[in-house]
Amino acid sequence: MATEKAVAELSQTEAAEELAVLADKLARANAAYHTEDAPEISDADYDSLKRRNAAIEERFPDLKRADSPTEQVGAPVSESFAKVEHSVRMMSLSNAFADEDVRDFNDTVRRYLGLRDSDGGLAYTAEPKIDGLSLSIRYENGRMVSAATRGDGAVGENVTANARTIGDIPETLKGAPEVLEVRGEVYMSHADFEALNARHEETGGKTFANPRNAAAGSLRQIDPKITAARPLKFFAYAWGELSEPLADTQMGAIARFAKLGFQTNPLTRVCDGIDEMLAHYRDIEEQRATLGYDIDGVVYKVNDLELQRRLGFRSTTPRWAIAHKFPAELAWTRLEKIEIQVGRTGALSPVARLTPVTVGGVVVSNATLHNEDYIAGRDAKGEPIRDGKDIREGDWVQVYRAGDVIPKVADVDLSKRPDDAEPYEFPHVCPECGSEAVREEGDAVRRCSGGLVCPAQAVEKLKHFVSRAAFDIDGLGAKQIEMFYADEGLPIREPADIFTLERRDTKNLARLKNRDGYGETSAKKLFNAIDEKRKIPLNRVIFALGIRHVGEVAAADLARHYNSWDTFTKAIDAAGPAAQRHLKAEDAVTRERQHAADEGRRAQISATREKVWAEDPAVPAEAKAAWDDLVGIDGIGATVAVSLVTTFHQEAERASIDRLAAELDVQDVAAPATSDSPVAGKTVVFTGTLEKMTRAEAKARAEALGAKVSGSVSAKTDLLVAGPGAGSKATKAADLGVETIDEDGWLALIGDA
Repeated sequence: MATEKAVAELSQTEAAEELAVLADKLARANAAYHTEDAPEISDADYDSLKRRNAAIEERFPDLKRADSPTEQVGAPVSESFAKVEHSVRMMSLSNAFADEDVRDFNDTVRRYLGLRDSDGGLAYTAEPKIDGLSLSIRYENGRMVSAATRGDGAVGENVTANARTIGDIPETLKGAPEVLEVRGEVYMSHADFEALNARHEETGGKTFANPRNAAAGSLRQIDPKITAARPLKFFAYAWGELSEPLADTQMGAIARFAKLGFQTNPLTRVCDGIDEMLAHYRDIEEQRATLGYDIDGVVYKVNDLELQRRLGFRSTTPRWAIAHKFPAELAWTRLEKIEIQVGRTGALSPVARLTPVTVGGVVVSNATLHNEDYIAGRDAKGEPIRDGKDIREGDWVQVYRAGDVIPKVADVDLSKRPDDAEPYEFPHVCPECGSEAVREEGDAVRRCSGGLVCPAQAVEKLKHFVSRAAFDIDGLGAKQIEMFYADEGLPIREPADIFTLERRDTKNLARLKNRDGYGETSAKKLFNAIDEKRKIPLNRVIFALGIRHVGEVAAADLARHYNSWDTFTKAIDAAGPAAQRHLKAEDAVTRERQHAADEGRRAQISATREKVWAEDPAVPAEAKAAWDDLVGIDGIGATVAVSLVTTFHQEAERASIDRLAAELDVQDVAAPATSDSPVAGKTVVFTGTLEKMTRAEAKARAEALGAKVSGSVSAKTDLLVAGPGAGSKATKAADLGVETIDEDGWLALIGDA
């Protein structure tokens, strides 16, 4: 079986296209799983998709999309239930699919904590991952006051009355903290599931596809009497808000739950290091078929709760836990047709239309084919994949659904290839607008050159603009964007058109309310929703523009650094001449590399870059300063900077952005409450080896105190924190007269000594 290209081998364009495929698939899976209780893919496959997405984003943080799955937990709550805001966000888990992934997780944890091999092993708990529905139950003074589903992680559905009917969930607790949120999984046993379906078949009622669907559907009933008639169970394994600690360790907290009267999983163990973790995983996997309930993996958590606190969280997942998933499956089917989809960056993405086939309990009819090289049977370096077998329409293909892009075409059975099957000719013109589709040197993706002339690109950019992490306008989603884009009388062709919709509608004598699907009330509701988003934070605006390489994280970094829309745009404008000089320098460096036959020649490369900069007096000092400031932002590199500056200096793009800005009240980034912070507003650079904290911890602490963390030293740097091994940054700081302190001095300054 062919193996998928490793994340480390992906080009930026390949990564961007994979992220687009993943975002679309995961968005549909989220809605089906969390809102409709009718999953289209299994939990294992969903988490596999999410794992691949996270790995790509880790390597290419600037490509992070508005609809990135790593920024989402669950899905919006159903309108059928009252909403409950979680006092502590309900997170999801990162995933592992192989032993090596678990070892990488352990290495990452140890690096973050600054643990050396000589410090000994690290204890973890290992427990079965229940395939059910997450539930958070809040107790105050020992009495249940509410119960809520996970929802989107921040807001869940109020299912308190339903939770009271579950026998495993006590209504009162003795000896509990004053405030205690118990979290766990609602599930249904195999025996109870079969009995429930049998009863429904006898009475002509709805039968369920699997126990998870049955449990979710039962808990999310409007009538609690229906829930009471369903055989639901509950395992407790986590917590939210606490008025006092439960224990010092994860295992101690689980024991406390059991003492309070909750069911906890008897297969939970404390493991001393990787070998014991993997051994327990195999033991649970062997018992999987006889447990009597569904599990889809094993969850590992750092046992020491103080270490959990230090490790903290990413945007949607804890750093101290991971789910080790069970293997997925393969299937063979016919590839009926290869179709090309055009994304918002113009990338032409081939999609396989398949004769539907069940893979891992899910019906699959589409699969990604990545790019033209993948179809031709070669990788980005020109080396053969699938033993060099190309993919053709009519082929009998193997579909693989696991830890990589899912589903994908992994192999071809040449013995079943039709005699008339022709090699696939990848289009050199855009199928949407007819513009030339260009593949630049070193790029694995062919792109439409039509820009905003291409309707597919324009529509996808608008969909990005209204997506959840961008403007997130209620009632204006992907389907509505497609409708308005095609409308000749009341079109939306660029973002500013959204905010002039009501004015244009009034001039057309309230045309929208007379359209199918809209009445006076629904039209007014849409206009109000649009008006509500005129006032919007700077980071969301930057992200919503859909600039290539500017993901959600990069947008947030830019917003924190520049604080306001006016400062941001002036800085990008000022950096224009320097960005052009950077591109010229990199072109010269590329030519130098191509001719660098030995180490001596390669040593000239950096000198070539500096020479190009030095020989161009046309770059004003203020432009160079603006450029250095931009690329010096921690997390922002030259690739992002060039993309930003290029976009803002294109006449048509800039005019569109200015028209949008005129309709908005862009909110400055609120500075953290750091009135007593000694580093608030200062630019700090960390260099060398930090011995008492990791670099990630140091950065997070500095930003929490209101400092800006930069990746390079410049005249704007206020403070350099230099550990052992500090090199060129320390030298440059000395030349510029920047104050330099060691790690102990930093800790004393911020009061952590």
